Amino acid sequence: MTTTETYEMLIDGKWRAAADSATFASINPFDGESWAQIPTATNSDVDDAVTAARRAFEEGPWATSTPLQRATLLRRFGDLIKDNADELARIQVLENGKLIREVAGQTIALANHCYFFAGVAESPLGETLASSVPNMQVFTVREPIGVVAAITPWNSPLALLLWKLCPALAAGNTVVIKPSEVTPVSTLVLARLIQEAGFPDGVVNVVTGAGPVGAALSEHHGVDKIAFTGSTAVGKKIAVTAAERLARVSLELGGKSPNIVFPDADLAGAVNGVIAGIFAATGQTCMAGSRVLVHEDVYDEFAKALATRTENIRLGDPLDPDTEMGTVACKSQFDKVLSYIEVAKSEGAQLLTGGSRPEDPGLAKGLFVRPTVFGNVTNDMRIAREEVFGPVAVLIKFRDEDDAVRIANDTVFGLAAGVWTRDVARAHRMVRRLRAGSVWVNNYRKTNYVAPFGGFKESGIGRENGFHAIEEYTEVKTAWIDTGNTITDPFNPRA
Repeated sequence: MTTTETYEMLIDGKWRAAADSATFASINPFDGESWAQIPTATNSDVDDAVTAARRAFEEGPWATSTPLQRATLLRRFGDLIKDNADELARIQVLENGKLIREVAGQTIALANHCYFFAGVAESPLGETLASSVPNMQVFTVREPIGVVAAITPWNSPLALLLWKLCPALAAGNTVVIKPSEVTPVSTLVLARLIQEAGFPDGVVNVVTGAGPVGAALSEHHGVDKIAFTGSTAVGKKIAVTAAERLARVSLELGGKSPNIVFPDADLAGAVNGVIAGIFAATGQTCMAGSRVLVHEDVYDEFAKALATRTENIRLGDPLDPDTEMGTVACKSQFDKVLSYIEVAKSEGAQLLTGGSRPEDPGLAKGLFVRPTVFGNVTNDMRIAREEVFGPVAVLIKFRDEDDAVRIANDTVFGLAAGVWTRDVARAHRMVRRLRAGSVWVNNYRKTNYVAPFGGFKESGIGRENGFHAIEEYTEVKTAWIDTGNTITDPFNPRA
């Protein structure tokens, strides 16, 4: 029998239940068991959290904190993440079924985000301008925006939170976090470490619940900036909400990313890269290489090799280090993935492997979908145009480089792309021609805290990670200092 633990929200440095005591359950997607109860925040809880963040931003030690003080807290926070990485990783696996073999390393690496942005906090954030106005010294400074709402998804709950939290805190903002209702516990446990690191009360707050809680937070007039990762549909609604009061936004949204295999590629390496690009994280990643574009000269060979390797992917307990692919994160997403598989079949796509639940009775309780590959897909099919967010790859033939670029860019999305070729000149041409925020050559799905990440078109607004991220959490102020002009009467200059 699974033991159920009850968690509380963090508001103004205090752990508390929802105002009306309502809760919801966290369900383990591997065994279907409820293992945690989490508060469903009310509008008054959201208001309390935003008010606390506003107070901390304008008053108290955080309002007057120095770059060194913020950097010191971020480094301490990073150390605590390292010390507690095993527990943080285990909880994420219980929440969303992602593999421990992936989450463990990803969680340890989160400490590096803290260390990097600790350095950013102490870096110059302004510039001296060469003004043509006589006797005027002109310079800029960057100042924090204010209260940031960080609304995070369930696929990589802590990594995608740190992408927002670290630059926001480095710049001196305060934050109200609303994690996905699928993965709230890992964020609440991380918030304990934030407290332990010594961040003042109200600097970081966490409210939990489903979509209405996120909507209440986005609509709150005390929120100055909304940082969201999730679906394009929800991102558009947030953008409209923010526009009504000109709140700042950064949106990291969906994708239907092309992974392009040229005939001169190392095909064995390309097969491995394509598998990593779509079946890692059970395909539940915004940057998934879900459209696999293969040159017609090597299409048959590549399709056969990919289907054969895909059939041998080992499904199982996500906490088992030998498991190669885990579950879909929640029942609604599981149903969505299976429905898209039926759509692909109805559109005439050729099922090469997968396309159903596994037959193993030991996996019957879990939200498992066999890794799936469809062949002979054309780019006008729904399965090639809409984001599945699951372990489904579609193979599309192309004739030449121009044809590959045309197909790759024929999408409303523009988050990522991959190119597999030994031709260095072609690699550079493709990087320039592909309309995507990240392009990998002879690899796929690599990110790092030093490198900006974000999308073109409907894949989002703004960039996360790298020094560029600090721009998303600051406003530019220009200062003009007169160094010796005579101030005359503007209406009677001879006086």
